[in-house]
Amino acid sequence: MRITVDPDRCVGAGQCALNAPALFDQDDDGLVTLLAEPRADQHDKARLAGALCPSGAITVHEG
Repeated sequence: MRITVDPDRCVGAGQCALNAPALFDQDDDGLVTLLAEPRADQHDKARLAGALCPSGAITVHEG
């Protein structure tokens, strides 16, 4: 699994950082930053963060 983030699409809702704080944070402007690629035990959290992102700024690439 790999994750890409697009800060230009981010609206700063914070669902990613709230639901997967080991993987995502928000910068000083409130925009998504990826902290780390997910380990196997974090895949569900990564998928949840991608699904909850209201702007589609997080893309989870399976495989």
